[in-house]
Amino acid sequence: MNVVLLGIVAYILVQLLIGMLVSRRISSEDDYLLAGRRLGLKLGTFTVFATWFGAETCIGAAGSIYQSGLSGGSADPFGYAACLLLMGLFFAVPLWRRKLTTLADLFRIRYSPKIERLAVLMLAPTSIMWAAAQIRAFGQVISASSDFEVEIAITIAAAVVIIYTVYGGLFADVITDLVQGIALILGLGVLFYFVTEANGGFLASFEKIDPARLKLFGGSEKPLLEVIETWAIPITGSLFAQELCARILASRSQRVARASCLAGGGLYLLVGLMPVFIGLLGVQLLPGLEDPEQILPKLAQQHLSTFAYVLFAGALISAILSTVDSALLAASALVSHNLVIPLAGTVSEQGKVRIARTGVLIFGIVAYVLALYADGVHELVEEASAFGGAAIFVVILLGLFTRIGHAKSAAAALIVGMIAWLVGSYAMELATPYLASLVASLLAYLIVAAWESRTVNTAAEASI
Repeated sequence: MNVVLLGIVAYILVQLLIGMLVSRRISSEDDYLLAGRRLGLKLGTFTVFATWFGAETCIGAAGSIYQSGLSGGSADPFGYAACLLLMGLFFAVPLWRRKLTTLADLFRIRYSPKIERLAVLMLAPTSIMWAAAQIRAFGQVISASSDFEVEIAITIAAAVVIIYTVYGGLFADVITDLVQGIALILGLGVLFYFVTEANGGFLASFEKIDPARLKLFGGSEKPLLEVIETWAIPITGSLFAQELCARILASRSQRVARASCLAGGGLYLLVGLMPVFIGLLGVQLLPGLEDPEQILPKLAQQHLSTFAYVLFAGALISAILSTVDSALLAASALVSHNLVIPLAGTVSEQGKVRIARTGVLIFGIVAYVLALYADGVHELVEEASAFGGAAIFVVILLGLFTRIGHAKSAAAALIVGMIAWLVGSYAMELATPYLASLVASLLAYLIVAAWESRTVNTAAEASI
């Protein structure tokens, strides 16, 4: 295993070196946060795919499917693939045309600076939780490949990820995403081939899967609202994530923004079916596994040569690094660009980059603490998608495509939606807290918008 660990370390060092070399081209906030707004279709496709294809697909979803069957993958890869495709079809072009720097800029332009700041307080934690999920998964890979305890492995993983991201910036992230995306496809492909071949080939392996585990929607015993909740969280809760929107805004044209989302989403679904199949088959291959999140690494150790295992481990690390640096960068972008810099007044471009890098360091430490004490990768990802996601979705959807509502409407939707989710999740322990938050946000927005409209009309009549 020492050889495997050395291979992983070498792979990480190469990624760090690429990031540091590319980071020398950073001279402005746009360079650091949006890669100079010059992404083409090839880089755009791979960065969308690699950023979204993280630990939750390779580690979390495979483990969830191992436990629950195909319904455990309703969020990942199926829900998140639908999210990417919807972004490409309906939202990429309208967002790109706004020429934003961060998603929170939309809240300032459409509503007010106060709503912008409120949105940041809801968007940034989502990215931090997403980063925590990746750091925890990174720790799982190191732990499975060495004698380190999971807690020590997570600490090592956090240190590597934070250093990697502080030096990076979006352009370095995008360049490494291309390398990481190729490594990811090759690594998962190798594992998929050897696991299925060891069981008589693809068709023979498929026949070993219990048909009861192939119910994507959880079977007839699951209430309809709970099924809708399961799908709504990854689709609407992640649709307007800063990580994805940054790729849209960094594209060199609206055509590239749209096409890269569609191509990246298609690639995501195609590659994501490999860990899905392995998770389904895994219960026959490794029954009674104590930690389901280690199903992929354990099967890799069992079926792959040392060289092939290093390739597979590199694939997992590729998935994790390409997602975690984007998540930390997203949180830092929102806080530095939309909160800190406006308060600081006049700041040079280099000063803006330093502030953003400091944010990455701070949020990396916070994500590490979350990763250390979380129950698992899958839970972290679901929390990240659900936290404030319903309210953000409602406010952006209505703000982007309608003239309904103003600042008070947006504030009501954001606050009521968040309260509804917190109360539904922790006080009432509802089975569908996200749907409750979605409905509450929509009603709050429309009710206050009607009041705003009536107030404006009354004032106009009084002035005649």
